[in-house]
Amino acid sequence: MALIYALQAREVFDGRGVPTVELVLWLNNGFSVITTVSTAISDNKNSAFELRDLEQRMGGLGVQKAINNINQIIAPRLVGKEVLKQREIDQLLINLDGTPDKKKLGANATMAISQAVLKAGALSVGLPLYQYIHKKYHLVEELSIPNCIITALDGGAHGGKNLDFREFLIIPASHLTFEKSMEMAVVIKQKLEELLISKGAIHSIGVTGGFSPNLYKNTDAFELLIEVIRQTSYNFAQDVFFGLNAAAYDTYEGAKYRVRDNNEGMSGAELLSFYKKIRDSYKLIYIEEPFIESDDAHWQEIGRELGKTTTIAACNSIASNVELIQKGIKTENFNSVVIKLNHLGTISEMIASIKLVKDSKLNLVISHSSAETNETLIADLAVAVGANQVKFGPLNRGERVAKYNRLLEIDRELRQASQAT
Repeated sequence: MALIYALQAREVFDGRGVPTVELVLWLNNGFSVITTVSTAISDNKNSAFELRDLEQRMGGLGVQKAINNINQIIAPRLVGKEVLKQREIDQLLINLDGTPDKKKLGANATMAISQAVLKAGALSVGLPLYQYIHKKYHLVEELSIPNCIITALDGGAHGGKNLDFREFLIIPASHLTFEKSMEMAVVIKQKLEELLISKGAIHSIGVTGGFSPNLYKNTDAFELLIEVIRQTSYNFAQDVFFGLNAAAYDTYEGAKYRVRDNNEGMSGAELLSFYKKIRDSYKLIYIEEPFIESDDAHWQEIGRELGKTTTIAACNSIASNVELIQKGIKTENFNSVVIKLNHLGTISEMIASIKLVKDSKLNLVISHSSAETNETLIADLAVAVGANQVKFGPLNRGERVAKYNRLLEIDRELRQASQAT
C-alpha cells in the first residue's frame, strides 16, 4: 500500500513567464512525482478561483498564498493517506476549502494536489498514467489517440487584437493516422511561415505560439490558410478542415459583436449568418464559443441550423461545470464540451463532468489552457477517457509541443501493444 509521505509546493513559471504552482509529492516507498498547474489569461466567473497574491511582488501575480495553503494547511492533513484513494482525497480538499469555487484555498492549490495524487497513484501500481486512468474510471472500452484540433493563427486576446477571433484552427481528417496528422501539421506550419515572410507580412507569434499576422478581415485568415495548403501535397476539405474558436465574449461591446468583417458591428442574428457563410465557404467543421453566454437564443439556433454538420463547442461559458453542462444539454445549446484542468479544481470533479458529457453522447474535447506548463497529464487523460478530440495549441513552444510528443509516445505504445496481440 503506497501512502503519501510528504508534499512540497513551490513557485515556478508558466509559458508566459507568469508564476504558477509546482508540487512534489513523495510516497512512503521513496518514489516521487512532480506536477505543475496550468492557468488562464483572463478571469472567468464560471471557473474555479485561481488564487493570486495581489501584492507588489511579481506585479501581483505571485502564488505564494496558494503555496502556503498547500504546505501549511493541506499537506499535514494528507500525510499517511493512501494515494490510490483519489475521490476521498479530492473530497477532503473540497471540504477543507468549503466554498463553491475554491476561493479559500485556491483552485491552483487544490488542482496541484489532485494532479499529483493521480500521477502518484499510477506510479505506485507501475502503470503509465493513461492506463491507470483508464482502469480506474472505465470511461471507454478501447484506447485510441484523439483527433487533434491544432492552432494555426492566434487572434483576439491571444494575438494582440490582430484579428477578432481567438483561434483559427486546422483539423486533420479522420482517415489520417496520428503520425500523418502531425506530419501534415508540421508541413502546413512551415509553409505558413514561408508564405507570411514572402508577403512581407508579420510572422510573429501570439500568446499560445500561433502566427499572428495583421489581416484586413477575419475571412482573410482562411484564404491565407487555403493558399498555404495548396502549396502542399494535401487536399483542402479532404485531408484537412478548418475550425474557429470565436471566443465571442472578446468581441461583444455595446450590445453588438464587434467584428471587422462588418464595420458597424453585428447582432446575434447577423453573426449567425456570418458563421453560416464561412461554414459553407471554408468548410468549418468546428466552432467554439460562437456567442456570449447569455445569448441562449442564438446558441440554440446555431445548433439547430449547423449542428448536424458542425461541432458547436462550449468552453468557458460552462467551464466544465456539471450544472452548466446539464443546463446546456436541456436547452440544446451545443453538441460538444471543452474540458480544461483549470476549470474545476480537482480531478474527481473533472471526471464527473467528462462522464456526463460521454453519457449524453456529446463530443468531448480535452483542451490546454491559455497559459500552460510542460505538464503532459492532459495527453494521458484524453486518451484514457476516450476524448473525441484534443486542443493543445500550435506545434510551437515547448509547453504545447510537450503534449503532442506525449501523444506520439502513447501512440507508439498502443500500436506496439496491438501488434503483440
